[in-house]
Amino acid sequence: MKDDFKLVASLIGDPVRATVLWELLDGKAFTATELAIAADTSASNISMHLSKLMNAGLLVAESQGRHRYYKYATQEIAYAVEALSTLIPASSKKTKTVTGITPIQQCRTCYDHLAGKTGVAITDAMLKQRLIMLKENRFALTKKGDQWFNDLHIDTASLQVQRRSFLRPCLDWSERRYHIAGSLAAAFLNKMLQQDWLRTTKNSRVIIVTAKGQKNLYDKLKVIV
Repeated sequence: MKDDFKLVASLIGDPVRATVLWELLDGKAFTATELAIAADTSASNISMHLSKLMNAGLLVAESQGRHRYYKYATQEIAYAVEALSTLIPASSKKTKTVTGITPIQQCRTCYDHLAGKTGVAITDAMLKQRLIMLKENRFALTKKGDQWFNDLHIDTASLQVQRRSFLRPCLDWSERRYHIAGSLAAAFLNKMLQQDWLRTTKNSRVIIVTAKGQKNLYDKLKVIV
């Protein structure tokens, strides 16, 4: 176990591979060329690093036409990368805005779910309203929560039979607290985007909460953003 951990730690510790894993937190699959540009390295070098990550089971590749796209092998890898980000010293973070935090700290995607101050606030509100419960570092959906999500036309029953975590805590790197992750959290983020409560930003993980989103988040969860 220790040797396996040392191997994974050495893989992640390389600057190029760390950049690749960070970029994939965007939730999209990237080509080797795109990842080479992000890591500021050559095509031959990125190919070597991607092979190492794939051999370790951290990444997988899918071919579509002439292109090959790389992504996390499992959602748990995204959660681990986000959790590792909590080790970033506060002094090395970007300059804060007049509101006290940067846009990416306020609201962002963490792979396929919502994170940042807004994501944590939503999770706190769900706990307070007993839509979800936290016990022994695990989240569980309550009967009240099941009805709440179904009222939003989110089919919780179908989500629970998927081959991935349904609902789990994910440690937020900027807030140092949990936000919800898993298939339910991903479906909730997609629903908020579809309903124009939230909007994505170009070439960034930053998420904008619209006026409609502010109203609905307050009406349904008493969350003020």
